[in-house]
Amino acid sequence: MTRSGGIRTPGVEDEPERVPAPAVAAGEEDLDRSLRPSRLADFVGQPSIKDQLAVFIEAAQARGEALDHVLLAGPPGLGKTSLAQIVAAELGVPFVQTAGPALERKGDVAAYLTALEPHSVFFVDEIHRLPRALEETFYPAMEDRKLPITVGQGAGARVVTLDLPPFTLVGATTRAGLLSTPMRDRFGIQHRLEPYGLEDLAAIVTRSAGILGVELDPDGARAIAARSRGTPRVANRLLKRVRDFAEVRLAGVVIAEAADQALTLLEVDVLGLDRLDRELLGAICERFDGVGRSGGTWRVGPARRRPCGGSTPCARALGRLL
Repeated sequence: MTRSGGIRTPGVEDEPERVPAPAVAAGEEDLDRSLRPSRLADFVGQPSIKDQLAVFIEAAQARGEALDHVLLAGPPGLGKTSLAQIVAAELGVPFVQTAGPALERKGDVAAYLTALEPHSVFFVDEIHRLPRALEETFYPAMEDRKLPITVGQGAGARVVTLDLPPFTLVGATTRAGLLSTPMRDRFGIQHRLEPYGLEDLAAIVTRSAGILGVELDPDGARAIAARSRGTPRVANRLLKRVRDFAEVRLAGVVIAEAADQALTLLEVDVLGLDRLDRELLGAICERFDGVGRSGGTWRVGPARRRPCGGSTPCARALGRLL
């Protein structure tokens, strides 16, 4: 068994923990939740999306209706879950959360939908991983607030249609192209989140430092933001690791020098790439002349590594990086 509890493959060593990975560590879930903004005014970045959502939310409240269904797309860690929670908070309605892989049968969908309170926000993360049969279950629920259920089997089977309260389905996906067209078209509000700029990330790091009680100067915030690969979740993760370094090795104040020393210790370079990222880029550039593979897996490691002396643009770029 591996440290994460999975099955260990013979001959394959466990990968070390990657600090910049967008996934949330189990022990830090509560802390990460406390760093999430709770209102649109606190949400940094994505100004166009914020402005549009503010208008749609105010209009829905003025009419006394449920907000139209919302689809949020974009890479991991950009704030899709935070925006879904903010929508519920701004509307003042309950927030119910699940994930696409957790919905395996029509009964699972029916259990959630029939238990919703009027105007609730029903958030489905990784909605592109819903089975196609379950997608079709959502169609009448989203359009007509009806849920057809088949009772019985064979010749005696009959369809019972349940009435649902008005609700808002908020779907989040990292791969919008995997959603079927009928499903995607039923979302009246569709937004794609983009990676954050340096100034927005520095503002996010400064806000998080205030919540964590970390002394952080502007240069230190920018140093962390510059290595966060445009992702707030990565920025917050790096901030917590830099805080540990500053408390143990320095006076506890995160300045640019402290951030650089901590991130160098974590093997995170100026582009936000860690050691495994660089190994992967090395495999692509040195062994395959910059041509990626269409399938299978990559094997990275020092065993068959050659010096980066190639003449391709990819090799030259890697030489400057390393």
